[in-house]
Amino acid sequence: MNILKNIFIIGILSMVVVSCEVEDGANLNGPTTDQISSDISRSELIQATSGVLADMRTRLGTQIDGQSVAGREYWRIQSSDPRWTADLLTGKLDDNAFYSVSPYASRYTTIKGINLILEGLEKSTADFSNEEKAAAKGFLNTIKAHELLMVLNQQYKNGIRLDISDPKNLGPFVSYEEGLTAVFNMLTTAATDLSNGGSAFPLAISSGFSLFSTPIEFLKFNNALAARVEAYRGNYESVNTLLQSSFMNMSGDLSSGANYTFSLAGGDVPNPLFFDVNASEANARLAHPSFIADAEAGDTRLNKIAARTTSLALDGLTGTHSVFVYKSNTDPVSIIRNEELILLSAEANHISNPTAAVAAIDVIRTAAGLPAYSGGTSPAELVTEILKQRRYSLYAEGGHRWIDLRRFNKLSELPIDRSGDAIFDQFPTPVNENK
Repeated sequence: MNILKNIFIIGILSMVVVSCEVEDGANLNGPTTDQISSDISRSELIQATSGVLADMRTRLGTQIDGQSVAGREYWRIQSSDPRWTADLLTGKLDDNAFYSVSPYASRYTTIKGINLILEGLEKSTADFSNEEKAAAKGFLNTIKAHELLMVLNQQYKNGIRLDISDPKNLGPFVSYEEGLTAVFNMLTTAATDLSNGGSAFPLAISSGFSLFSTPIEFLKFNNALAARVEAYRGNYESVNTLLQSSFMNMSGDLSSGANYTFSLAGGDVPNPLFFDVNASEANARLAHPSFIADAEAGDTRLNKIAARTTSLALDGLTGTHSVFVYKSNTDPVSIIRNEELILLSAEANHISNPTAAVAAIDVIRTAAGLPAYSGGTSPAELVTEILKQRRYSLYAEGGHRWIDLRRFNKLSELPIDRSGDAIFDQFPTPVNENK
């Protein structure tokens, strides 16, 4: 049976409400999907939205690992599952394997949850004002657009389904280009709702969105995501416009932005991307040797990896350094942050305004302890420099290198580690997700 017909909204059924009042008579074990979709109350909206934000993290580690291995950012070592060092390095991918099925199903679980909330909001008899409804819709559709983009990032030319509202009659697959257009349009509609959303949200905002806790502030996050989508589409004039209305700050904290958050509290989950520097072959992430070899002298972003006490070898691969982006199992994982936005600005200007592109590049180089850029300023030369800066700035955060080289037709530049290894440009659509 089709995988999307079996999606069960676990997060909505099992969420726990923290630090909020519950309406008299509310189901303290969490609302059911029928309750949510038929007539959502204020307390149910808070609970259901908390569940959606929790669901966003499901199989996040699997997706980021898969894309990062594909982009040769690091090797994922797991002695009990050789597919990390076999399938994902040879390009012989299984359409029924965890790396294909789990991220796909998890992202659509979040999307289905959002659809239920939006349906319930339209039918709600609660005393939501028009502003509150607009704010909630703007928030939810922004998150939905993000999740669809995550599916597109893996599926690429396979395309994705946009309409899953009726499990018995799923919408058709659309192309990668159509998917990006739909995601951008969804963000644009959500931006309008956020603009009309008043001064406060009627729903729960996690600490990962602390900088965007009101509709107007969250609009800056929405515009940042839209700028990323427009860069993927090559619409650079639009990227520049959106960045001006985002949270981009050329002189600001490069780490500032929106994050997935984790904790060790009961009912929460730890960061799935954290392993100890000297983790064994049971579970480790080894920095690809080229990350060290290709770095400029003095680049402080090499602190994103750490030397192991002893090297680790498995399946013909030997690593001397481990990924050290996340220093503990409660560290946040970036969704999008200022450093990426500045690099998007460089990309948006690399053809029309190379001076502005170099200025943005130099913000990043200076922060990394490097001298100002002194290379050529042709579009091709600037793309090479921008991609290098993105490689080191966004290392191990979201599989960006694989996506970036793919969109610039440079995947052939990735290193081949062993005889028989290969490069691939997309993950297979799950076998039971019949087209």
